[in-house]
Amino acid sequence: MSPQLCDFHLPLTPEELLKSGGVNQYVVQEVLSIRNLPSQLKAFQTAFRAQGPLAMLEHFDTVYSILHHFRSIDPGLKEDALEFLIKVVSRHAQELPAILDDATLSVSDRSAHLNALKMNCYALVRLLESFETMTTRTNLVDLDLGKGKKARAKSAHGFDWEEERQPILQLLTQLLQLDIRHLWNHSIIEEEFVSLVTGCCYRLLENPTIGHQKNRSTREAITRLLGVALTHYNHMLSATVKIIQMLQHFEHLPPVLVAAVSLWATDYGMKSIVGEIVREIGQKCPQELSRDPIGAKGFAAFLTELAEHIPAILMSSMCILLDHLDGENYMMRNAVLAAMAEMILQVLNGDQLEEAARDTRDQFLDTLQAHGHDVNSFVRSRVLQLFTRIVQQKALPLTRFQAVVALAVGRLADKSVLVCKNAIQLLASFLTNNPFSCKLSDSDLAGPLQKETQKLQELRAQRQTAVASAVLDPEEEWEAMLPELKSTLQQLLTLPQEEEEIPEKITTETTEEVKGRIHQLLAKASYKQAIIVTREAMGHFQESEPFSHMDPKESEEIRLLNLLGTIFKGASASTQEKSPPASAENVSSGQTDSKDNPSVSEPEKSKGKDELVKQEMLVQYLQDAYNFSLKITEAIGIISKMMYENTTTVVQEVIEFFVMAFQFGVPQALFGVRRMLPLIWSKEPGIREAVLNAYRQLYLNPKGDSARAKAHVLIQNLSLLLVDASVGTIQCLEEILCEFVQKDELKPSVTQLLWEQATEKVPCSPLERCSSVMLLGMMARGKPEIVGSNLDTLVSLGLEEKFPQDYRLAQQVCLAIANISDRRKPSLGKRHPPFRLPQEHRLFERLQELVTKGFVHPDPLWIPFKEVAVTLIYQLAEGPEVLCAQILQRCAKQALEKLVEKSTPQDDPKETPMLPTFLLMNLLSLAGDVALQQLVHLEQAVSGELCRRRVLREERENKTKEPKEKNTSTETTMEEEMGLVGATADDTEAELIRSICEMELLGGEQMLAAFVPLLLKVCNNPGLYSNPELCAAASLALGKFCMISATFCDSQLRLLFTMLEKSSLPILRSNIMIATGDLAIRFPNLVDPWTPHLYARLRDPAQQVRKTAGLVMTHLILKDMVKVKGQVSEMAVLLIDPVPQIAALAKNFFNELSHKGNAIYNLLPDIISRLSDPEGGVKEEAFHTIMKQLLSYITKDKQTESLVEKLCQRFRTARTDRQYRDLAYCVSQLPLTERGLRKMLDNFECFGDKLSDESVFSAFLSVVGKLRRGAKPEGKAVIDEFEQKLRACHTRGLDAIEELEIGQGDSLKTPAAKKQSCVF
Repeated sequence: MSPQLCDFHLPLTPEELLKSGGVNQYVVQEVLSIRNLPSQLKAFQTAFRAQGPLAMLEHFDTVYSILHHFRSIDPGLKEDALEFLIKVVSRHAQELPAILDDATLSVSDRSAHLNALKMNCYALVRLLESFETMTTRTNLVDLDLGKGKKARAKSAHGFDWEEERQPILQLLTQLLQLDIRHLWNHSIIEEEFVSLVTGCCYRLLENPTIGHQKNRSTREAITRLLGVALTHYNHMLSATVKIIQMLQHFEHLPPVLVAAVSLWATDYGMKSIVGEIVREIGQKCPQELSRDPIGAKGFAAFLTELAEHIPAILMSSMCILLDHLDGENYMMRNAVLAAMAEMILQVLNGDQLEEAARDTRDQFLDTLQAHGHDVNSFVRSRVLQLFTRIVQQKALPLTRFQAVVALAVGRLADKSVLVCKNAIQLLASFLTNNPFSCKLSDSDLAGPLQKETQKLQELRAQRQTAVASAVLDPEEEWEAMLPELKSTLQQLLTLPQEEEEIPEKITTETTEEVKGRIHQLLAKASYKQAIIVTREAMGHFQESEPFSHMDPKESEEIRLLNLLGTIFKGASASTQEKSPPASAENVSSGQTDSKDNPSVSEPEKSKGKDELVKQEMLVQYLQDAYNFSLKITEAIGIISKMMYENTTTVVQEVIEFFVMAFQFGVPQALFGVRRMLPLIWSKEPGIREAVLNAYRQLYLNPKGDSARAKAHVLIQNLSLLLVDASVGTIQCLEEILCEFVQKDELKPSVTQLLWEQATEKVPCSPLERCSSVMLLGMMARGKPEIVGSNLDTLVSLGLEEKFPQDYRLAQQVCLAIANISDRRKPSLGKRHPPFRLPQEHRLFERLQELVTKGFVHPDPLWIPFKEVAVTLIYQLAEGPEVLCAQILQRCAKQALEKLVEKSTPQDDPKETPMLPTFLLMNLLSLAGDVALQQLVHLEQAVSGELCRRRVLREERENKTKEPKEKNTSTETTMEEEMGLVGATADDTEAELIRSICEMELLGGEQMLAAFVPLLLKVCNNPGLYSNPELCAAASLALGKFCMISATFCDSQLRLLFTMLEKSSLPILRSNIMIATGDLAIRFPNLVDPWTPHLYARLRDPAQQVRKTAGLVMTHLILKDMVKVKGQVSEMAVLLIDPVPQIAALAKNFFNELSHKGNAIYNLLPDIISRLSDPEGGVKEEAFHTIMKQLLSYITKDKQTESLVEKLCQRFRTARTDRQYRDLAYCVSQLPLTERGLRKMLDNFECFGDKLSDESVFSAFLSVVGKLRRGAKPEGKAVIDEFEQKLRACHTRGLDAIEELEIGQGDSLKTPAAKKQSCVF
């Protein structure tokens, strides 16, 4: 049969065209060989020129054969076939409009054109898909070959397929836009034809690169083609199903499909497809999605982006998605919540919303707030992010501020780092976008709030008085009560009359009294009683007004109503007009006034009401601002504790938050700004840079009209940080300023103004002058020339003799001068001698003078100044020991002179002469400082100088040696290469220094040796020398002397530790704790036997001593200078110390200790034993707090399993119920896994008999609950078995286990069998 007479049926697979189908169905007659294809294609081209598109009817076999052999034929033939088919279809698309408009078209011609159309489209679409498959496969291969291979492959093909796709899609779109349905019978296009054309679009969308920018034109062409199919060919159902399927399988498609669906919904008017797709997603089973994470991820991404593009259209379908908020998959919950947020931002935003829209917005906000407490941390985090966007775009209603701020503050305590970070970001957004004030201070807001509240109360009182004094119009009152009165009257008249109790006194009352009673009943809304009394009065007072004037023709209802109206309005009018009798003129004028008064007073009433409303709004505004400020203050307290978290990103967020809070004038923010200072020493570059940036924002960009004004503000702000600052804070600020100076970020005007304040060229207070010197000294760390070039100026302004002497300023001058030299030990790389000044320099002359003259004055500031002065002398002077010896001699001489003055010849020779306490204290303190600085000088400066000279000497010797001599000794060369020569020399120098310290400094005729007897006498006789300050100075001096010599230290350790334990002075115990800590580092072997005495101070009754002991032990343990033993439980007790600083210190210690291998894991058994000991342990609640913190450091599975086993075994040796409970609590706090559970099952007999205790049972049940949360299906059987055993033992004891095993039999063995099957 001729192909023109056959019907072409679109096949599902190409092979169907080779099989004989139904009657009159087209079948491919022959698949041509590859060799014949070029000639047959030319024949097709010739026929096309003659017959046009209908030539396909005769030559379809040729095109089919090309498709059949597509992988094997020459690329040129493929491209020629594609180009030719595009021409055929294009020509057909041009001819079809005329053919479709031809009313005389025969059935055979219509059929021929229909077959040609289907053949042409089938061939073009299949060829497009073949090229797409080939290109995708080539691209995957090219990924392995590299870009060079890809480029060669492209040039070999001769054309870029990615550029060819768009014209084909445009051609198919043009074809579908024609009214081609008339080619089919009954004008109904077969579904297969639409599926053929749209199927190629979906095939192209599966390409992973379709979302790339270079393929934008292809995406747009696909969208337009599918849009035509949707609008003209009823493709919605198929498109919906296909989109759902593709979202489940292709991760790259959500953005592409969102763009397409948005375009269809807006430009093509197909809004209903959004509802269809959302309905399909909403009907997906949440449990099914929890098992299909890829599909859930695709749906979630699609919904999220769709809400961003067309929130108004999506909003009508939101109710379908609400079920997913209760589903297990967190991504779907996030998507629905994000969609709600987009609708709030884009659709439900503004003050002019209708009631329904406002209700919808409130419901969405309620849902978001509720999911701020979601079980999944990613959902909680997402909610906070969404609220941050809502706040930033000012879409959050003011009434919601407090609730959302409270949510953010609550989430600061979240276990998830991500949630905490986003909570801080949300609070920062609240600060920057708050509608209240640019300065948020609750103390500043409290005053105006109280004042305006009082004013509001006064306005309300005035309003109430005015309302009370105003008389309502009786006519208006009567009209208001009339409907209810009528209803009551009708009920009384229609219902059967009951005998009502009428007061007997009606017979004794006058007419006026009855009228008054009726009026009162009406005023009280007692209508029934009023009607009954009126009816009775009508019968009793028939001849009295107003009861006598009754028209008998009127109904009883009307008569009663008229009578009641007359009584009520008449009585009201009479109460209003209680005035003296007036003439007719007065009455008429009064009536006129009564009519005019309301109109006159109306504006006044309106004005008063408006004023009250405004005042209420103002008070509400101030109240909201005050509450918001209180919440921010609360948040600051929590956030400040997060500043030293382990997570870098959280710390950076905290720093940024405090910068913002400080800029908004929150008073407590200064505390956070100061607290971040120590983070400048962080090993994390990100944290260090965040601190520097924070201080740049806060201090380096002050407001001011000129450079000088800005410098003045900057200096003022920095000086505020120095007020009451600790030594640590000053060191941190010094590091920051040093960084700024080195990077030239501080303007010269700042330095100039500081010098002017220091030299009093500009008026300033003594405190400002002192802080200027401090800041100059800090800057000198970065650039020593700032101070070095003005050394004489500093000496003049701070060290000149004055009265009274300003030792605080002198101390700061010394510290500033000290920064012109490097305080560290000289390195071997430095060849130049260290910077030192001659002994005759004016600086040392003034220092000696100030120290010796101040020695005899009881000024408390002299001691810290003297310490700094001695340090500066040893740091900068040549031969500092000579200068300090002179100072000691002069001071000792002055002390002796004072002693001689005290012992006059007239005194009793038997009485011991007394020296003023402060002189003895000053003398011992000075001797201690000189002793310590002499040691430092020997260990650092002298040792470094010896080393430097040796290196220079060796270099000179090496230069003078001849080359031959260098190779004479192989042994010497090897020693030099191994560094043994230098090491031996270093040891020799160290031994020299050690011998000087041991043999010379405290022996013989040395200056320091002369003070030892006096020092020991004061320390050994606390009863005789009982002054607290003297004892503290003597103990410190003794510690410094002990640092010099191991022999002297060993002889005095017993005295030191006796003072540490038995002294009643907390300051003395603190000082000795510091001293013994230093001795433990210098002479560890000597101090080691005394270690228990150091640990004992951790339980000292004085908080100052506990804090000092905690700091000292932290340094000693972390530096491995003290062996960590079970006594470290004393450090654990500090975790519950009532002083927050000490508890934070202990927490920081264990944080650092947790980084030292398995230290905490190894110590835990001993700590548990000591803390749960009935005799020396802690209370149960405190034990829980401590162990919860310590067990949080156990994160490795092996450690957990081992600890579980050890703790279970300990149940056997425990003696008391309290110990059982403590062990059970520890087990419940461990992060158990399935293997850990099996360990517990193996050791069940150890604790089974203790389960009768409710606390022990509850602890183990909590373990079961934790295990269930993340348990795999195969592990749930083991958990069930464990729970059954627990419950059986709790109710019936250990014997119940045997019954349970017998009763369940094989069911208990099932988990093990399953496990074996899994393993094998």
